[in-house]
Amino acid sequence: MDEAGLLKLKRQIDEAKQQTSELRGHQSALMQQLKTDWKCNTVEEANKLMSKMNKEKTTFNTKIEEGMEELEERYNA
Repeated sequence: MDEAGLLKLKRQIDEAKQQTSELRGHQSALMQQLKTDWKCNTVEEANKLMSKMNKEKTTFNTKIEEGMEELEERYNA
């Protein structure tokens, strides 16, 4: 490999290092936001919380639908 090829390779390595550093900083900021906003210290905790919240959402939606049906029956009768 000639000097130009080595310089190109070095530039690519430096760019990859910079991107890695930026991504780590981004990850750190997102993890801090996850901890601050949702009290989750890990992605696994966040996934569990999200699952729980989805179940609650389904339950609430069902209750709303049942309530709407009850109102329709009561006032359309």
